[in-house]
Order: sequence, then structure tokens, then C-alpha cells
Amino acid sequence: MSEHSVVAQGTQNIVVSNLTKTFGKVRAVRGINFEMKRGTTVALLGPNGAGKSTTIDMMIGLTTPDAGSVSLFGNTPADAVHMGLIGAMTQTGSLIDYLNVRELISMMSALYPSPLDVDEALRISGADAFADRMTRKLSGGETQRVRFAMALVADAELLVLDEPTVALDVEGRRDFWTAMRAFAARGKTVVFATHYLEEADAYADRIILIAHGRIVADGAPTEIKATVGGRIVRATLPNVELNELRRLSGVTSAERRGDAVTLNCADSDATLRELFTQYPNVRDIEVRGAGLEGAFLELTEDDDEGAV
Repeated sequence: MSEHSVVAQGTQNIVVSNLTKTFGKVRAVRGINFEMKRGTTVALLGPNGAGKSTTIDMMIGLTTPDAGSVSLFGNTPADAVHMGLIGAMTQTGSLIDYLNVRELISMMSALYPSPLDVDEALRISGADAFADRMTRKLSGGETQRVRFAMALVADAELLVLDEPTVALDVEGRRDFWTAMRAFAARGKTVVFATHYLEEADAYADRIILIAHGRIVADGAPTEIKATVGGRIVRATLPNVELNELRRLSGVTSAERRGDAVTLNCADSDATLRELFTQYPNVRDIEVRGAGLEGAFLELTEDDDEGAV
């Protein structure tokens, strides 16, 4: 039995304790704590400069924290890398020149104790369609697929992805997340950072929201959205001034796009009653809870204490 398979049978989780990192005067990460259970898919969200990538780099041993610790299934990041427990897809670094895609993935496969079959990694990532092409002749989206194959071929217990669908078109993003669901279904742990909020909402079991180097929210997507409260009412209502709509009971803000209006409401019941009474020609009404975007914006508002 391989060293990899022995560790894979363990019950240890991923534990991040009081993780802190400063670059000069920039306090990038300020005492972050969380624990991840094996086999979950977790999204790290936050605005630019929030500390997401720095946190990921410390988790996988690319950056040494100033304080705090990381335990990956009972191991340090360095030991976890040595044991082949981590597969990573980072934003930085370029592909090796003078190799075709298959040769590159085969080379990466040789670095791990229990790798995924090279053809399987190419197929799952969608890179099989251009496996014989030289790496220097790839488009941005193709390069991203190869990066994904490089992370997958480790067949690691933890797959860490930093902005994984950047440069992918709509079809590519859909294929990527189909592959991710299959990977996670095998009991693997997936951690990803993204700016595409709809991806986190749709595919993450849990969202950790980071702002100013601190965790400001942590929970299932439904829990994160529930922290904001309120409802959004959308309707077709032409020829009505927004100022009139803003005066309706329960409305906190109003926007118009053509004949359609969007009302953010603290009390949607009160809003709807007045809407029907004052504007009987209103139609195509839709009421839904506040979205992840609204929660993201509210929870990451600039409440910094003046630190840089």
C-alpha cells in the first residue's frame, strides 16, 4: 500500500489556525481560522486584495506565514506536497516550452506516487483535443485547461484552484464544473478562489468570504445570502418614475432597465400591496431572495481600520 493511500484513509481535516502574513506595510492576512472536512467543496471569495491568493499560497506551502499554522490531513504543507496529497492550479507560472501537452502532463504524472492516468487527466480537463500540440501554441483557454490537467493528474486528496475558469468561455466553464463535480464525488476536497459569484453559489458546499485579510462570513451559500435579508421584486412597469417607486413602503432602492424595474425591499409584502394598489397595470412580477452578489457587497464594504 502506498504512502498516499495510507494517508487517504485517515480522518484528519484541513485546519488553518491564526494564519497571518504581512508584506511590508500591507497586512495581507490577519489571523484567519477555519477547518475543512474531507470531501467538501469550499469557495474562497473576496474583493481584489482581500487576501485570498495569499491564504491559498500559505495553505500549499508556497508562502511561509508570519504566524499561525496549516495542517493538511495531519501534515504540514511541505510534507503534504512531498506525499502527493496536493494538486494545485495557481494564477502564476507559465507552461514549459518545447513540450507538447501530453508530454507535459506525463512529466507531471511522474512526480506523484499515485497519479491519475494521463489520458484520463487529459479527457477530464478537455485537453485531449489538443494533446499533441506544443504548449507555446495554445490559446488562453487551452492553457487554462492544461493547468487543470496538471492539477488533476496528481489524483490528490486536496485540489486547490485559484481563479480556475479565467479565460474559459461559457462552454469551457460548464465543462470545468462538470469535471469538478465528478472529482469531488470521489471524496476529494476542493478549495477554489473565484470572482464568478454564480460559480460559488452553484457549486460550493461552503463559502468563506474574506475582506481586508479577515473572514467576514463563513457558511453554506444559502446562509451567506440570508445574512443580508430582504427581497428583490422585479416587474414590468413602464412610464413610472423611479422616485415614485422609491417612495413605496419597504423599498430601499429601485432601478430601471427599459420597461422592467427592480426593487430592493426590506419588506416585500408591504411593497407588493402598494404596488398593486397604485399601479394596477404592473405585470410579470417576480420575487426572490437577495442574491450572493448583494451579500458579497454588503459584507465586504470598506470597514477597514485604516491599515494598509
